[in-house]
Amino acid sequence: MTGAPASAAGGTGRPAPGGKLGAAAVNQASLWNIANILTMVRLVLVPGFVVLMLQDGGYDPAWRAWAWAAFAVAMITDIFDGHLARAYNLVTDFGKIADPIADKAIMAAGLICLSALGDLPWWVTGVILFRELGITLMRFWVIRHGVIPASRGGKMKTLAQGTAVGMYVLALTGPLATLRFWVMAVAVVLTVVTGLDYVRQAVVLRRQGIAAERAERARQRSGTEPGR
Repeated sequence: MTGAPASAAGGTGRPAPGGKLGAAAVNQASLWNIANILTMVRLVLVPGFVVLMLQDGGYDPAWRAWAWAAFAVAMITDIFDGHLARAYNLVTDFGKIADPIADKAIMAAGLICLSALGDLPWWVTGVILFRELGITLMRFWVIRHGVIPASRGGKMKTLAQGTAVGMYVLALTGPLATLRFWVMAVAVVLTVVTGLDYVRQAVVLRRQGIAAERAERARQRSGTEPGR
């Protein structure tokens, strides 16, 4: 959900009179679209998830099941809002900011609640949250040189994290409890490996950007030399 839609005022797809688009009309039409609404739902689900997760001390299987349902809905909307935004050009400035915040917020809420309840070691939560925050800041660091695209590994990391946290939210026992440990282990490994790969991409992108800027400045200087 990044950018502004190509639809005209009112979201009908027809240009305003004279081919001009009114900025206010475009903003109004683009904000209240299904992709943004799903993002807003995900934001609202974050405090709802926390309340459900911590009911009755945080160990009641029934409340944990409701918390899992809220978490699952939030993760599903994460898939659909991005797909809808890209497929139907429902991209907005609001989506640029709110979508990644919603993604990180629901995951952070799940991890912190699990660690606070003693179900998940704090170091696991720390590694995942440090990676997510670090990569977000790094994207801003290199954004003037270019955008680091989401990789296949990054998508696998998100799937593994969501699956692992969801399994920990449920009050599982026996073989499923053992399975969730290994799913979380895979999620942590993918978190670290993809994080290092993003750092590598950022360094390369920044170096290329700086080199291009220097080349452009040199070209401009040579073009203004006397006698040219």
